[in-house]
Amino acid sequence: MAKTVLITGSTDGIGKLTAKKVAESGHKLYLHGRNQDKLQSTITELRSLTRNESIEGFVADFSSLNAVAEMAGQIKKTIPSMDVLINNAGVYKSTKSTNDQGLDLRIVVNYLAPYKLTMELLSLLKASKARIINLSSAAQAPVSTAVLSGQEQLSVHASYAQSKLELPCGVCTSPPPNQSSMS
Repeated sequence: MAKTVLITGSTDGIGKLTAKKVAESGHKLYLHGRNQDKLQSTITELRSLTRNESIEGFVADFSSLNAVAEMAGQIKKTIPSMDVLINNAGVYKSTKSTNDQGLDLRIVVNYLAPYKLTMELLSLLKASKARIINLSSAAQAPVSTAVLSGQEQLSVHASYAQSKLELPCGVCTSPPPNQSSMS
């Protein structure tokens, strides 16, 4: 039986490889990318490689929580049920260290965005009895609420390690500090 799967950050690396494997299995696949051209190129490539035409996509820059909310709204209008959500999108190095709200870019993209997306889709995920898979990393460090709230800046590695430790446990159990800033 074909499943409906959404994979964030699926235009490169592990996300793209996962998407290829899912598409090869004949499942209905929704990809996510932050760049429309790159996303469309990946969709075209995967359709050709896997002979699976059931591949669509959503665009959102996960450094913007408003863009994540907009994408979630599009998903709810487009996908009537979902079997699997794979939160894979992530960033390590970037030319910017913070997003437009002054929050650490890695914390926003790697933790707050998947949390926001999952919470925005929670009614759909529950109704569908979907599985949620959160990809993490071997790089992990205790989380500082000062970093989460944008009051403290860390090195790229330290920020990445904190963002990757919080995702597996935090995305489905408790809201991040100062959730009101996520609107």
